[in-house]
Amino acid sequence: MPVERWKGPAELILAASVARRYYGDGRSKIEIADEFGLSRFKVARLLDTAREQGLVRIEISHPGTIDVELSASLRRVFGLAHAVVVDTQEDDEASLRRQLGRAAAELLSEIVTVNDVIGLAWARAVSAMATELKRLPTVPVVQLTGALSRSTGSSSSIDDSSIDIVREVARIAGGPAHLFFAPFLVPNAATARSLRQQPDVASAFDKIASVTKAVAGIGRWAPAQSTLYEAATPAEREELTEIGVCADIGGVFLAADGAPLQTSMNDRMIAISAAQMAGIAEVIAIPYGITKEPAVLAALKSGLVNSLVTHASLATALLADSPVPAGE
Repeated sequence: MPVERWKGPAELILAASVARRYYGDGRSKIEIADEFGLSRFKVARLLDTAREQGLVRIEISHPGTIDVELSASLRRVFGLAHAVVVDTQEDDEASLRRQLGRAAAELLSEIVTVNDVIGLAWARAVSAMATELKRLPTVPVVQLTGALSRSTGSSSSIDDSSIDIVREVARIAGGPAHLFFAPFLVPNAATARSLRQQPDVASAFDKIASVTKAVAGIGRWAPAQSTLYEAATPAEREELTEIGVCADIGGVFLAADGAPLQTSMNDRMIAISAAQMAGIAEVIAIPYGITKEPAVLAALKSGLVNSLVTHASLATALLADSPVPAGE
């Protein structure tokens, strides 16, 4: 159908006045028709033509720090349940964690219902989310991994303990905290087997089957890209590199194609398994740092992660390497 043209400047001015009343002042078509002595059908035609001729341009934007377009593209291309992309040029890891933690906290507050059970795997990004969290429905919170505290100079950061993360989120939710006092990584497999049989550990792990929404970080199996890599022995680093480990999510190791890999290191870990993670309806990952892109792609290919909170540069890199063009 051909686009209607203006008859002359008078109609152009009339259309502009009508559009201003409708889009700017929020007046109804009937009110505008009465004001200008027009039929409401004429008002509708003027508004349609104003848009077709470019006199009116409608933009959908978000005034905050979320890149709406990138978020929508990431969700569509990778078939995610949720995707939140923070629009920031910041490349400092601590600052990125704070910003992504805030966005993840807002997402969790929005999507969690009283019917959910939250699971938390240890990660610095998950710790940042817990710090920013302000509200949640009354739900249970389950610890998915043991504690792996990191030294930050002269002392260890208490926020890096998975126990404290679970406690804090449960305090905000007002629901029960299913936690245990055990390390993420222990010296040998025998110690790990013994700890898994402890009542508090066994009880928390029994609750994993009820978890509906989990939050985790993503590490890349490389120096300074994964806290588990840093905690591993030199022999384990070499072994896992040789068998093709690309990423780790809460103690679950993945190949570049997303296939879960069982390693000797798993035998001395107190953490959720790949099969248990696969049973959780929504796993939200909070990756940051452009160098982690191969690990994030592996996590997405695995199907274990189905929601992301990340930043613009990493989202752009993921879309560029996706087999599906972002525009399709």
